Amino acid sequence: MNQLTQSSERGSSRFVFLNRGLAFLARPSIAVWAPIPLRLIVGYGFIEHGFAKLSRGPEAFAAILHTIGVPAPHLLAWLTILTELIGGLAVLLGAFVPLVSLPMAAVLFVAMLTVHLPYGFSSIKLLSVTSGRAQFGPPGYELDLLYLACLAALVFGGSGPMAIDQYFGKK
Repeated sequence: MNQLTQSSERGSSRFVFLNRGLAFLARPSIAVWAPIPLRLIVGYGFIEHGFAKLSRGPEAFAAILHTIGVPAPHLLAWLTILTELIGGLAVLLGAFVPLVSLPMAAVLFVAMLTVHLPYGFSSIKLLSVTSGRAQFGPPGYELDLLYLACLAALVFGGSGPMAIDQYFGKK
């Protein structure tokens, strides 16, 4: 019994040590940098998706939109591509994030409801492994929710340091 008490006390002291050791990350001087990784991954992700649609040709994306029953597929293909490219760049730079987040969130909601929802939550569906390579099924709506959560965090928490919005506010 004594050994169990000593063992749990040691484990507890390790946790306290670890907690104190990482406490510097929670200081306001460090926490202010938290939006930077969000801006980088969300901005880059949107730019990458927009560029992929543009490089395959907007007509190919319009054909997909037409197939799933989206009205005005050519117009919405271009609007989606521009939203992803311009919105992604704005988020990456920290410029007009609350403004560009609205159309970006709309693109995510439409993608989630029209494409990803039937495949469930998980964005990774391992179907098989052949010749040492993984074969995946269609992604669910998990990634859409993660992007929406990141956009919400940036809108409500601010874009953080090194954001262009800071320079517009300091006139």
